[in-house]
Amino acid sequence: MKMLKHWRTYTTRQEFVVLAVLVLVLGGIWGFVKLAIEINQGETRTVDVALLLALRNTANLAQSIGPTWLPEVMRDFTALGGVAVLSLLTLCVIGYLLLLRQYRLVALVAVAIGGAVILNLILKQGFDRPRPDLVPHATQVYSTSFPSGHSMVSAATYLTLAAMVASVQTKRRLKIYFLGVAIVVMVLVGISRIYLGVHWPTDVLGGWTAGATWALICWLVAWWFTDATNQPM
Repeated sequence: MKMLKHWRTYTTRQEFVVLAVLVLVLGGIWGFVKLAIEINQGETRTVDVALLLALRNTANLAQSIGPTWLPEVMRDFTALGGVAVLSLLTLCVIGYLLLLRQYRLVALVAVAIGGAVILNLILKQGFDRPRPDLVPHATQVYSTSFPSGHSMVSAATYLTLAAMVASVQTKRRLKIYFLGVAIVVMVLVGISRIYLGVHWPTDVLGGWTAGATWALICWLVAWWFTDATNQPM
């Protein structure tokens, strides 16, 4: 009886987690689509312009607000969402998972990160939104604006890698710590893109939404690979 009760409790928890993640995924998809429609209809223009100009000196739009060292710090933060840093970090986590012999998670990491990059390229080509032209860009850009590639891919990468590492941890505080770090870095990357004048705020919001939704899907698969396959006997 005790074993049966424990099994029922575990199964109930499984169902609740899966349902909660599915709701978040559907909510993320709905939020992204709604945001994209509003952008295409020009409904976000006023907010985008106001927020972008709020980060600039009104007397000289080429100058960002804050101390002279802040733009350089923001460029450092934006580098955390760049291809080189994300690739290096991904390889480090893959190496860690290989040492733990978590081969299925290694494959999932490769699919998740690669899929996020491809999805972002498709979305950028589809929406083809021009970059902000109100202020000078404080860093180089090479693609269209929506959704923000740095924001989306960094969100997908950091959240996915945090989920992979957390899935092989036994202590809850470690799981929370990895997820917390991923969220902080994701936010810093997104804010830096707006501060540097290379993205509209809604580009970043769309990137966060798409990236986090993709990471949730990957987290659900990773959870199925680890937690669900280690059911209590």
